[in-house]
Amino acid sequence: MRASTSHIAVLLAPLVAAFNAPGYSGLSLVWQDTFSGNGGTSPNGNNWNIITGNLGVNGELETYTSSTRNVQLSGGATLQLVPWRDSSVSGGWTSGRLESKYTFTPAAGRVTVAEAQIRFGSNPTSAKKGIWPAFWLLGDSIRHGTPWPACGELDILETINGQLTGYGTAHCGTNPGGICNEPNGLGGSISIPDQGWHTWRIRFDRTPGNWQSESITWYRDGQQFQQITGSRIGDQNTWNALCHSPLYFIVNVAVGGSWVSLLSFSLPWLLERLHANYDHLKPGYPDGSTQDGYGSMTEVGYVAQYQSN
Repeated sequence: MRASTSHIAVLLAPLVAAFNAPGYSGLSLVWQDTFSGNGGTSPNGNNWNIITGNLGVNGELETYTSSTRNVQLSGGATLQLVPWRDSSVSGGWTSGRLESKYTFTPAAGRVTVAEAQIRFGSNPTSAKKGIWPAFWLLGDSIRHGTPWPACGELDILETINGQLTGYGTAHCGTNPGGICNEPNGLGGSISIPDQGWHTWRIRFDRTPGNWQSESITWYRDGQQFQQITGSRIGDQNTWNALCHSPLYFIVNVAVGGSWVSLLSFSLPWLLERLHANYDHLKPGYPDGSTQDGYGSMTEVGYVAQYQSN
């Protein structure tokens, strides 16, 4: 079944319209990947590192692989990251994660935009318990010895358990606690109309004359749903890590794990939530209802970075 499903996905993919990063008034396209190439092949190795192994973070189950079973071009100018049940690996799941070799630094006096066109597989949302896709930026300093979260992290899109809610979050400073209230971060959310194609964007505005007035803003299909400013962060070195330093792209599909630590919340808050529903705080783990394969994949039409003229 899996082999035939894969074959069908690759055959159908060329019928999908190819994506190019769109043009925007006042912005110049600096970098993009439109994931062109033959179906069933790997993405451009000049642009991406394909991450492998179980990274041992957040209690996640998945083992990332470089297999085209988990990470492939569709043949229709898209990238497909596909989670599969696999009893041969620890945790019982394989999946895909790409990290860009390309980095960018939001330029002083300019607006910088990073965005992607993303859709989710067609499995019912009720069949995605434990599935955790994300499109995000990480400070390049982590590759050179700076620990998390001091390196800075900006989650442009996360969604969990198939829920049609997108989360955008900034992580910074120290853990636990600190300016960004780690490990929770500073976050906002927005509803997602459906599992189809939507544009997820983050915008760095460094046009003000001082760092306190600079801003980082999150959007879904042009609708703002989260913003932080230098004055809200309140510490220039911490703001520099988020808005003045090199960043790189990550797209991945995790499986299972803890999104935030419940230990970081107060007892009264926890007692209140025990009478409500705090499933939105964590992906949790797959169960017998969770479906794998292309219906639970994350598909990316393009990833792009722009800068104001």
